[in-house]
Amino acid sequence: MVPVPKLTRADAAAALRNPLAFIAARWTPDPRTVRRAALAALVMSVVIVVTGGAVRLTGSGLGCPTWPKCTDDSLTATSEMGLHGVIEFGNRLLTYVLCAAVGWAIVAARSQKPVRRDLTRLGWLQFWVVMGNAILGGIVVLVGLNPYTVAAHFLLSSALIAVATVMWQRTREGDGVPRPLVGKAVQQLVWVLTGVTVLLIAVGTVVTGAGPHAGDSSDVPRMPLDWEMVSKLHAVLAWIVVTLTFALWFVLKAVDAPKGPLGRTRDLFVILLLQGVIGYVQYFTDLPEVLVGAHMLGSCLVWIGTLRVLLALRERPAAVPADLGERTDRTLTTA
Repeated sequence: MVPVPKLTRADAAAALRNPLAFIAARWTPDPRTVRRAALAALVMSVVIVVTGGAVRLTGSGLGCPTWPKCTDDSLTATSEMGLHGVIEFGNRLLTYVLCAAVGWAIVAARSQKPVRRDLTRLGWLQFWVVMGNAILGGIVVLVGLNPYTVAAHFLLSSALIAVATVMWQRTREGDGVPRPLVGKAVQQLVWVLTGVTVLLIAVGTVVTGAGPHAGDSSDVPRMPLDWEMVSKLHAVLAWIVVTLTFALWFVLKAVDAPKGPLGRTRDLFVILLLQGVIGYVQYFTDLPEVLVGAHMLGSCLVWIGTLRVLLALRERPAAVPADLGERTDRTLTTA
């Protein structure tokens, strides 16, 4: 058995001053571990959205009627609060799991050798978005599930998914200068696709805010909009995204683009078709809770798929050491 080294007072002081640097000095994760940590943070960012949707769809949005405590007298849900209290408080506890996943990603990124500060910054950005969204979630409860705050809560969760997706992608790349894999016209088409997808998600929150699932059994106000008209606008935007995705796939085939952008565009197209089927079925079946929850998951996957297409338009090789060029020049000179 390998003896465990004793922690000296100096080590303890160093750990208290800068725990991340202390861990990084004693642990070097392999690239696969860093990728898995970033993926775990991304998965949890999706899970927290889906479970938050479950809170709303089961009418448990005010299962804990206050914040940061569950009730004025209890930090946790009590037996008198029933299932709604368990569901709402359980979703609050998942925020700690999300924080743990993001923390692991930060520690793994900080400990990687050589140090990649871009990954560490992306990890910390996730952490602060999580903190901000936790506070916003508390405001949602305190204002009685106001639909505008609920929409903002979802949009901030979408921002978290975006940052987590970028970090996951960056763990699979080097730190070299990005090289485009497609022409400028194709890049512009993808940016238009990304912009329309953002608009699609934003209008989706309006559909939710004007729709019948208020999140609680009490009289929760809804957005004063025609739900049918907003839903139709949402469907039109969805078809525009599908059309742009198909057009992108056709263009990439025509210009003989690399497999990366082509494959991710195909994946996005499949996700969009499945999401469209769920959307129309839920519309014509009076919005059953299960299908609405599946549609929320699909929304996250569409957003991730769109970002992966955008990130696939370039490649980033490993960075060349600063002194490599000088060593190469000296070798050629003396040869």
